[in-house]
Amino acid sequence: MTQFLSLLLNGISLGVLYALIAMGFVIIFKASEVVSFMHGSLLLLGAYAIARLSGPLGFFPAILVALLITGAAAIVVERLIINRLRGAPVISLAIVTIGVDIILLTELIRRIGSDILNVPHPWGGDSFQLGAVGISQNRLIAIGVAGVLIALFFAAFKYSNWGIAMRASAEDGETAALMGIRQGQVSALAWVIAGVLAAVAALFLVGSPTPGVTPSAYAVALRAFPAAILGGLDSVGGALVGGLLIGVAEALAAGYQDQLLFLGRGFSAVVPFIVMIVVLMFRPSGLFGTKELTRV
Repeated sequence: MTQFLSLLLNGISLGVLYALIAMGFVIIFKASEVVSFMHGSLLLLGAYAIARLSGPLGFFPAILVALLITGAAAIVVERLIINRLRGAPVISLAIVTIGVDIILLTELIRRIGSDILNVPHPWGGDSFQLGAVGISQNRLIAIGVAGVLIALFFAAFKYSNWGIAMRASAEDGETAALMGIRQGQVSALAWVIAGVLAAVAALFLVGSPTPGVTPSAYAVALRAFPAAILGGLDSVGGALVGGLLIGVAEALAAGYQDQLLFLGRGFSAVVPFIVMIVVLMFRPSGLFGTKELTRV
């Protein structure tokens, strides 16, 4: 039971980080109807910036600059590419983001090389004991920070002018435009927020128990994508639920890997995609996604 509770807690800590990344997928899709596949490179960019800037600037100033860098990278892509292709087929826009992702990822891998870049978290690699259940302080702080950010985002999404404009645009873009909502501004801000959320997730994903920044951090966003699909690509609440489900499932599979050896080593790496496929077989639009009705 102790092992199960420990895995559950660690799964929740991983799940909230997946949720931050998945929310980025969702808000970009709601604001600009683009399935963005460049989140992996944005996450790696944020981690790389924090690692490189922590020395000359200090840890917390490096975080602020890294957030600005990832937000700026996201809005540059949106303004120079996505906005110019507005109205293009969805598949074309998705392929464009894959191309941008490959370019950015290649450059980051070249800069990182074979090194493991250390991120000097002030809380280090210490762990926190809750009875017999342990969790690293990095992941515990991640739960708190992610919880606050998610709460603030939901409040802004429901009550702010931007949130109302986004919901209106997602519901009926043409009517929203006629009502004076500037969809370009809504889309630009959505991309910035998605980039910032990716950088925040990167801050904790490269800390304990992870040794540091390596190109493999890119794969985290790929495992967060099933969370967005699982919850429903047009549902912000679904991104949170999907992230938690994927995080817990992955942690449990990794913790009980000895009992699951018949499924092959490294089974936990594919658990997010298996869970996504199983759910989509019964709920094609995701757990909370909007069902599209087509008249024939």
